Amino acid sequence: MSFDLLTTVENGGCSSKIPASILEKTLLNLIRVKDPNILVDIDTQDDAGVYKINDELALIFTTDFFPPICSDPYEFGEIAAANSLSDVYAMGGEPFLALNIAMFPASIIPIDAYVKILEGAASIAFKANTIVIGGHTIDDNPPKFGLAIIGKVHPKKIITNAGLKPGQKLILTKPLGMGAIIAGKKLNMVSDQAYREAIDWMKMLNRAGAEIMQEFNVTGATDITGFGLLGHALKMAKASNVGLDLYSKEFSFINESYQLIDNGCIPCAAFNNLEYTQSSINFNDIDYNLKMLLSDAQTSGGLLMGVDPEHAQNAIDKLIKQGFYCSKIVGVVKGAGGSLINII
Repeated sequence: MSFDLLTTVENGGCSSKIPASILEKTLLNLIRVKDPNILVDIDTQDDAGVYKINDELALIFTTDFFPPICSDPYEFGEIAAANSLSDVYAMGGEPFLALNIAMFPASIIPIDAYVKILEGAASIAFKANTIVIGGHTIDDNPPKFGLAIIGKVHPKKIITNAGLKPGQKLILTKPLGMGAIIAGKKLNMVSDQAYREAIDWMKMLNRAGAEIMQEFNVTGATDITGFGLLGHALKMAKASNVGLDLYSKEFSFINESYQLIDNGCIPCAAFNNLEYTQSSINFNDIDYNLKMLLSDAQTSGGLLMGVDPEHAQNAIDKLIKQGFYCSKIVGVVKGAGGSLINII
């Protein structure tokens, strides 16, 4: 039987991120390097940095790694790779080079498990037309894995947190609840079917989403990961200087995730994310379980994109054809003022 990686961690996947409130303070006073070719840096807290090479080419550079988010080593490699690649896709780019980043306790966990992690990551990189050309491994427990990625994009077609415009429809491409499902798996509170649903979504590349965003000239988007839907939406609202109305009845959730929250299976990252966002959100009358699911840390989650209203339905239709069958309009971009996010 394969080694169960979930036995090695308390918080795995993107739920292991430092809370957003602490991270923002950490980044606040860092020295900024001035270079006219830097097109995107940490100022908008985007998914990656972007550096202009010439008038036709800019490079997207990112890295992401985390402790295990699932039991099976091969699937952990797949999910970690898909999650790392997503940062490039969220900015409308095309990944093409990668390095493995690995921390693995070879004296504690069978080395075969490490091999499976690398194989799983390589399989996803192959699907993404991305070449893994090396990497770095240290001995560390619990294990952690991810990729450093280089992608490419046209300098005038970069999609960022700061690109939302009033009137645009907000489309979300994957269901929420991944963090709750994984917590439920560790506590034997979730069915194999619901766990498998979460795993399949996390392994799914956001590549088609990036292509569709470029087709419809999307300028503002992000992928939903460790800060939850509300955390990432708030970062976009701040960077774009807009407000957002979110439709509480339009979100899709992985089967059993709502019930898990109702039963008290709430990952600690959800509380951190809610603490970060709540002063900027008008929750109105949404119930507690929904509030926590909107704060739930996702791993390799969906894209949240602002699409011009005349293109929104066509974008959804194309996303559904590419397998993102949960794609919906979940909100609208408003002008600045009042609560940054209003949930209705």
